[in-house]
Amino acid sequence: MARPENRREVRDVRMLSALAHPVRTALLSHLMAVGPRTASECAEAVGASPSNCSWHLRQLEKFGFVERAEDAADGRERPWRAAATGFDFSQIAAEPAARGALQTFAAIRLDEENRLARAYLRGEDDLPEEWRRSADLSTYGLLLTPAELLELSARLDAAIRPYLAATRDDAPAGARPVHLFLSAFLRPDAS
Repeated sequence: MARPENRREVRDVRMLSALAHPVRTALLSHLMAVGPRTASECAEAVGASPSNCSWHLRQLEKFGFVERAEDAADGRERPWRAAATGFDFSQIAAEPAARGALQTFAAIRLDEENRLARAYLRGEDDLPEEWRRSADLSTYGLLLTPAELLELSARLDAAIRPYLAATRDDAPAGARPVHLFLSAFLRPDAS
C-alpha cells in the first residue's frame, strides 16, 4: 500500500545546505522515484560508489530526508527510502545565506535534470516504441503575470499529484517510474 502524501517544509538553511550536493540530490530524487533501495543499488543509478552513496545517505538521514526502510532488511545491507513524498522550500528565510543555499541547491537540481535527460537520450533507442513515443521534451514561451504564474504552477501541481510514485496505489499494469521536470521563471533576457 502506498504511503499518504507527506510534504515537508524546509525552513532551516543547514537542511537546505545538506541537500546542495550533486550525489545527495541524485540519491533523494532516485529514492523518491523508485522507492526503497540499498546503497549499492543507488550507486548504480547515480554513478557513485556504494561506500560514497552510503556516506551521503547517512548525511541525508541526519537531516530527516531519508530513513531506513524497516520492512525490507536482509541483515547485511538495509534499504533506504525517502522520508517524505515531497519538500516545500517556499518558507525558507530571505536572508542572503538562505538565498545562496537555495540558489546552489536549484543549480544542482538543474544539473541533475540534465544528467537524467541525457541518460534517457543515450538509452532511448533501446526502449520500446510506446515509451519513445510517450516521452516529451517541450518548451513553451508564455506571457504571464506573477499571479498567473503562481496559479498555473498550482494547477499543474494539482494535476500531477495523483501520479506521484510514492503515494500511488492505483497504478495500472505496465506503469513504470517516469521523471517529470517543470521549471518556470521570468526569462533572463526579458526586459
